[in-house]
Amino acid sequence: MESVAPEPRPHPLRRAARAVRHPPAALARRVRRATHAQGAGESGLGKLIELHAVNSAGDMMITVALASTIFFSVPTGEARGRVALYLLVTMAPFALLAPVIGPLLDRVPHGRRAAMAAAMLARALLALAMAGAVATGGLELYPAALGVLVSSKAYGVVRSAVVPRLLPRAFSLVKANSRVTLAGLLATGAAAPIGAGLHQLGEPWPLYGAFAVFVLGTFLSFSLPHKVDSAKGERRVRLARTHSEQDPGPAEEGEGGSGRRPGLRTVGVSVRAGLLANSSLRALSGFLTFFLAFLLREHPLSGLSAAFSLALVGVAAGTGNALGTAIGAWLRARGPEVIIATVLALALAATVTAAALYGTVLVTAVAATAGIAQALGKLSLDALIQRDVPEEVRTSAFARSETLMQMSWVAGGAVGIALPLIGPLGMGVGAAVVAAGAATTVRGLLTSAGRGTPHPRVA
Repeated sequence: MESVAPEPRPHPLRRAARAVRHPPAALARRVRRATHAQGAGESGLGKLIELHAVNSAGDMMITVALASTIFFSVPTGEARGRVALYLLVTMAPFALLAPVIGPLLDRVPHGRRAAMAAAMLARALLALAMAGAVATGGLELYPAALGVLVSSKAYGVVRSAVVPRLLPRAFSLVKANSRVTLAGLLATGAAAPIGAGLHQLGEPWPLYGAFAVFVLGTFLSFSLPHKVDSAKGERRVRLARTHSEQDPGPAEEGEGGSGRRPGLRTVGVSVRAGLLANSSLRALSGFLTFFLAFLLREHPLSGLSAAFSLALVGVAAGTGNALGTAIGAWLRARGPEVIIATVLALALAATVTAAALYGTVLVTAVAATAGIAQALGKLSLDALIQRDVPEEVRTSAFARSETLMQMSWVAGGAVGIALPLIGPLGMGVGAAVVAAGAATTVRGLLTSAGRGTPHPRVA
């Protein structure tokens, strides 16, 4: 009986290469299965989820580089001045540019993939430009940072406009947005330690990493389905009504009248109240980001170091955001008005309690609650726009609402940087921001929820 010769064993180097290559390949397959599940792969939503993860990772690496230069590398007093300068040179021009971003992108609905790719490529080139200035923190850093900020927000506006075009049959819009947002949060969490590790090699290295990530994002933008560039059936939407819309003539009121152009204020109380409520929640987020960053560096939480205090609050906020996104996916589109009113009440209760009984646990609870409220509020606003805004203007409405949210964050951040570093005072200001949003919106939200809106309408 002939003996069978044993198969030759692979070379040790080949075995090592397989061992190194196998875990990343297996992880990539699992990520692809998760992002393409439930029809997201067939509709193209899976590719958008992956693109947004890349976008978030790149933004985080730039954030790590800027934070190490502007915030952590100098004493607190000088850091406040640097961040104030950053707000002045970047946020103030952005506040002027933000209202233009939505209408500008609204005029190029056939080039959404190109617009997203341009936003990625612009940040890649700006990251290289900042790499030369990040070590010194010179003034030339700030115009480049402004360009990164504007490009990032432009991408966010286009992404919001693209999602409705890629909905699988089994998905509601709130579920689709929650998946995209959750992918971004996970990518941010993964990119933060990578960026910190690159920073150990040298201050420019996180920016080199961001350059590589955004170049990848540039190519991935064009992998989205061609229907992303389709504008069939869409019309532009405005945040205010003209005189003719407030006092329509007989021809406009009649069936088939074409003089009345729908806007966000013409679709009922729900969307309008949802916008105002989310603006207050986004302003609270911006305020807490800047105020707590400086407060905890100068006055750490009881028994903790400054670094650990900042890490604790940051983890609480990130966890809250992820939890809110997960809850939003579970709730889907159920009672969005009630959800917004509820998160407003929770945020108000947390900030008022922290103002009265300032301490480690309550400050952490405020950060977590703000994260939950912002995530759930935004997802619920998406559901309201899906339900109440006619399909022909829905894409434009997402672009305009996203711009308004970003402007609110900027306004809250400006208050946070200017306020004295007194813990109870800051929590009180945060409570006042949320209270203003609740006072102007909760009644309208609950009334609208009780009345119901079974069909999209244009009032």
